Amino acid sequence: MKYTSQAVAKPYFIGAMGLFVAQVLFGLIMGLQYVIGDFLFPHIPFNVARMVHTNALIVWLLMGFMGSAYYLVPEEAETELHSPKLALILFWVFLIAAALTVIGYLAVPYATLARITGNDLLPTMGREFLEQPTITKIGIVIVALGFLYNLSMTFLKGRKTAINTVLMIGLWGLAIFFLFSFYNPHNLVKDKFYWWWVVHLWVEGVWELILGAILAFVLIKVTGVDREVIEKWLYVIITLALVSGMVGTGHHYFWIGAPEFWQWWGSVFSALEPVPFFAMTLFAFNMVNRRRREHPNRAATLWALGTGVMAFLGAGVWGFLHTLAPVNFYTHGTQITAAHGHMAFYGAYVMVVITMISYSMPLMRGRAANSNKAQVVEMWAFWLMTVAMVFITLFLTAAGILQVWLQRVSDTPLGFMATQDQISLFYWMREVAGVVFLIGVVTYLVSFFIKGEERAA
Repeated sequence: MKYTSQAVAKPYFIGAMGLFVAQVLFGLIMGLQYVIGDFLFPHIPFNVARMVHTNALIVWLLMGFMGSAYYLVPEEAETELHSPKLALILFWVFLIAAALTVIGYLAVPYATLARITGNDLLPTMGREFLEQPTITKIGIVIVALGFLYNLSMTFLKGRKTAINTVLMIGLWGLAIFFLFSFYNPHNLVKDKFYWWWVVHLWVEGVWELILGAILAFVLIKVTGVDREVIEKWLYVIITLALVSGMVGTGHHYFWIGAPEFWQWWGSVFSALEPVPFFAMTLFAFNMVNRRRREHPNRAATLWALGTGVMAFLGAGVWGFLHTLAPVNFYTHGTQITAAHGHMAFYGAYVMVVITMISYSMPLMRGRAANSNKAQVVEMWAFWLMTVAMVFITLFLTAAGILQVWLQRVSDTPLGFMATQDQISLFYWMREVAGVVFLIGVVTYLVSFFIKGEERAA
């Protein structure tokens, strides 16, 4: 760690990991509710478990991005963070707001929560992934503005590199597109049209800039490859990601009442979306193969390589499987969508945040890397989580294919619930894989507490 203010990243990473555990636990609860319908009912109904699962994912990834930026920007800018105190204050505001929101989901009926948090004054609630109370959304905007002010002032007074420039563009884009969560038109087609401006243009737009910048930063550090080489790759990847991802929003407009031309635009540009992820995989392996030194943090290198591969498989291959309009006509809203979502989020965003944590946490604790013993445990965690996620994806894909056949293609289609009953075996297998994934998460956390011979930073 070169600058003392980089240490503010540590609480963000710890908070993110805590919410990660909560997200996985609620995922397992949901998984059981698929096959045991009244599990934990009425205390944690399925809709509440799903809100906590998806909202915890979004919040902990945002917290991970914020921690990553607080570590990365000062080092790239070669200057101390503008205000470490502001960063710490915003962390506690964000964490407390997230905790209170989750408590609200669990303790109060959703309609009551909407009433007591002022949703009547500015209606924003009730939409998938954007279920947060209006007051929470306003809090997120305040935290984001403080965060961006802090980073922008650091960026402006220091060195400008391709990496911190791309990261800042991604972070500002994240904040700007979130503002569409406050736009809630009565027309359902228009509502869905702009809802995707948050949901899609985050994960398949500006988040990809953040992903590319973090991955490039870590690869420079662990490989010693010339910055110019890595920055050229970064420019190519983010250009491909933005061109394909922005217009690729159209693959969500096939069946919502939008003009018919979106079926062509959405299909063609969505078919290009695997290209930047394939480029990212080539980028990661190419840089590691050309490395000028063996970095002591082998675990962080493994996570960086894994990010490229799993992002390509989850976001690229599994996205392409059902993104063309003639295929999506049958598959949209099935478990194939869930399979793509799980592996894409894990491969692209979960893994890149863990990559940054694995690289930077030892440095913030005064070491170049964790001990060899700790790294072996961490690499076990990598394989447990990654293999478990591959099986979760495969089981959901099998469930989705059977669901499409039984419910939408067969000459004698079954109803929704009858179909769910037929594919329950895959849900049980998915649940077992989810338990293995949780074991992997716990193993990862344990690795940071394992002592051994350590190399000073």
